[in-house]
Order: sequence, then C-alpha cells, then structure tokens
Amino acid sequence: MHVTRYLKYIMIVILPFCGHAIAEPLSTPDYDNIEWPNDDPASAEMIELGKMLFFDPRLVPDENQSCASCHDPDMGFSDGVALDVKHNGKNDKRNSPSIVNLAFSPIIHWDGRSRSLEHQAFKSMGKRGVNTTFIPKIKKIKWYQDKMQTLFPDTGFTQTNMATAIGAFERSLISNNASFDKYLKGNKAALTPSAKRGLELFEGKGRCIACHDGATFSDYSFHNIGVNSTDKGRGGRVDDKTLIGAFKTPGLRNVWLTAPYMHNGSIPSLEGVIQFYNRGGDKAENRSKLIKPLHLTRQEELDLVAFLAALTDTVVVERPTIPWN
Repeated sequence: MHVTRYLKYIMIVILPFCGHAIAEPLSTPDYDNIEWPNDDPASAEMIELGKMLFFDPRLVPDENQSCASCHDPDMGFSDGVALDVKHNGKNDKRNSPSIVNLAFSPIIHWDGRSRSLEHQAFKSMGKRGVNTTFIPKIKKIKWYQDKMQTLFPDTGFTQTNMATAIGAFERSLISNNASFDKYLKGNKAALTPSAKRGLELFEGKGRCIACHDGATFSDYSFHNIGVNSTDKGRGGRVDDKTLIGAFKTPGLRNVWLTAPYMHNGSIPSLEGVIQFYNRGGDKAENRSKLIKPLHLTRQEELDLVAFLAALTDTVVVERPTIPWN
C-alpha cells in the first residue's frame, strides 16, 4: 500500500477518538501523489479502455445509463440533481459527488464504504449484474475484444478487470490549474480582491480549513455538520455512535460546477452553503463541535463564494464513440 494512503487510513481510524488533526496547508494536487494500485501507474491504453466503459450505456440491462449519467463531465462530473437516480429510475437517498481528484482519496462514497475507485466500480457493476448482462454483450464487440486481449491476455472479460480499467480512467481526472493554483505559483493577479479576502476568511475567521485542507481541500474524515437529515452516514457503517449523521468531507475543487450541495443535495447554491455554516448548521443532534456560528458579514459571505469559484479548473473529457458491433 502506498505510504501516503496508509497514513491517511490511520488518520481516518484515529481522528474520531483524538479530535481533529492539524490542518494541512492548502496546495496544488501533484500527479506524483496519485494513489495508483500497487504504485503502478496505468497505461494510456488502460485509461482508454476505462473511459469507454465509463461512457458505455449498456452497463445496465435497459442500456440507458452509464457511469457518466451520474458523473457527467459537463457538470463537473456530478449530475446536477439533488439525489442520485438509480438505473431503475428511482431516486437514491444521496447526492452524486464529483469524482474529480478522487485519485488522491483513500476512501470513496459519502459514508466511506469503498476503499478505492476500483472497489467502488466493482461493487457498482455487481449491483447491475454485469456478469450476466453487460459482459456477454461486449464480448462480441471487436474493439473490446482487442483491448481485453492486449491488457488482460490471461483473464479477459471479468468484472475485476473492468473495475481496474474504470478506476484507471477515473484516476486521470485531475484538476490542478485553477486561478488559486496560479496564485500559489506567484501570479498574485490570478485572484480577484474579493477572492483574496475569501482565502483569508477560509483560513481564518470562517474556519473552513479545519476540514477542507490540503491539495484537494478535504481531510478525508467524517463530520456531522448539522444537515437536516435522518441518514446515519458513516454511523450506519461503523459501530460508533459519534459518527451518526457524519459524512466524508468532500473536496472543493470545481465545487462551483457541482450544485446542489450536501450529502442529500438539500442546498441549491454555494451562497446557501456559506449561509448554512454561518448560522452554525441546522440540526443540533450529534453535531460536530467544529460547527459553530461564524458571524460573517454579508460581504464576507460573498468573498468566500468568490474564493470557492477560484478553485475552478474544468476537466475536459471528449465523449468517445461507443462501439456497437
């Protein structure tokens, strides 16, 4: 296991018992820190296969939903609706988070139930019965036959191999050249005066950095921030009552593109998110001690929104032509 990932797992385990760790300085994501399985970066051909699988709508029996349906590149790799829409057309109970920069994350999902992008992809495909629906279809397609023969000559079309490829593509989705990154590199004109004030608030009075720190603006831990919800979150996965209602801290890069917000999509705008934190959350039960009224002025709220907008660096992905025969 990558050393960085190991240390992050340790922190996720011990943080609930020892209080919050010291925030990491805000920085720019570094390709050298991507958490590749077995520290072995994927080839361009593996990423290409993963991309095709990611956009292929035959992933579900009705052939009407792909990974990109919930993680749309035109919407910051989210989907723009409050609650995720399942392959059967029914709403899930949570919002679809962006998958940009998850290459650096040691845990996946709002409740942390997946340990890697590959694990998440494997479990998601399992729910959709790919072994009896999707795989029999694509095994007949020459494009897929050639790719599988090249990349997986001994095992071929398996759910594990497809998850490996999808994970490789998702790890290639890196956002690291926003106005804020240019500012960090010395271009002081890259941030507007309002965004600069917002950065100061983010690290100071607003206390945002207490959870949204480091290169991806996430501590990869779990917090109950006081959202009105009956969802147990991490507390539904582990035997720890202090984590009831706690959810993974989402990264903030490209957050301008991924409304609505919170695990249940209950806040439609970034301005609403800042106002939520400014009043100290809504639901007091089991709420983290980190969440307190901030007493921000109206201008300070707008300055924080301006800074969050300066974290935008759109990841452009051209949709592939799906091979159908």
